[in-house]
Amino acid sequence: MAAAALALSSCLALAAPAATAAAAPTADAVPTVFFGDSYTANFGLSPVNHMDSERGWCFQAKDNYPAVAARTLAGKGVDLTVQGDVSCGGAVAANVWTKQQLPFGAGEVDEQWKALKGDTRLVVGSMGGNTLGFAEILKQCSDKLRQPSLLPGEPVDGDKPAAECKDFFETGDGKQWLDFKLQVAEDDLDQMIQVLHYKAWDADVVLVGYPRLVPQSVAKCAKAAPGQSELPFADIPQDALPVLDQAQKRLNDVMKKVAEENDATFVDLYAQTGANTACDGADRGIGGLLEPSNLDLIGQKVPWYAHPNEKGRDLQAQHVAATIEEVFKKS
Repeated sequence: MAAAALALSSCLALAAPAATAAAAPTADAVPTVFFGDSYTANFGLSPVNHMDSERGWCFQAKDNYPAVAARTLAGKGVDLTVQGDVSCGGAVAANVWTKQQLPFGAGEVDEQWKALKGDTRLVVGSMGGNTLGFAEILKQCSDKLRQPSLLPGEPVDGDKPAAECKDFFETGDGKQWLDFKLQVAEDDLDQMIQVLHYKAWDADVVLVGYPRLVPQSVAKCAKAAPGQSELPFADIPQDALPVLDQAQKRLNDVMKKVAEENDATFVDLYAQTGANTACDGADRGIGGLLEPSNLDLIGQKVPWYAHPNEKGRDLQAQHVAATIEEVFKKS
């Protein structure tokens, strides 16, 4: 594992800013833990935290939305004492209570609940996309994404042509798979929030949804973003894009339902980012599937794989900070 950490450190050609001493928390600072997957870690942004350890393979950006939201709130007089940010690319909801295996045999990271303390008052993060298997859905619909890459998972059924993914997910085995995975996501998210409440009994839990990927008008997706050669969703058929959007919308509805049923607050980013999808050109908050991100690995730019870019990260932080303000106004 130490060798994997050293290899990552040498592969990531990133200029980390000089370390600065953490400001002393005020008397009213809120002990906070951030959890989640690559959308909380903000995969694709750089520089990356924990380059000297196995956790570097989580690709957690130093300026991810938790960090930006905390700064935004501090500027408004709401100070967070961040006890930990354990967000990690590839995490599923069950990794809140089970260890997560890192890619390329790099090791494992602890259960995310272990970051919680007896005095934690706020728990915030995004989870559910990997539990649903959104990467598998994308690979089912794209020949290019079926090639070896950092994007985890395999297509749902590699024997079915990517060009037929619309029919695959609307009928037969593909539809049954999607319905089953949505139920798994609901069950695991339900258990996840219960674990968070149990381990931090006095904390407010904020579940953050995913920003919208596909616009209402998929005609926008037939044009590459400024300065890009690939279409936002690469070779995914245009007729399959509404299927992807519907899968995300169904997951969003599941997340909202589970939050409401478990005394958690939901941040509905899907509803608030419809003008900043991967197909919104200069206004896009989502990097295209194969659009180069800010992250260098082995001398090459890693694609965004439909993760938030800087604009998208800022939108996440904006809505999360506003929600946290409202949570503490009510408490």
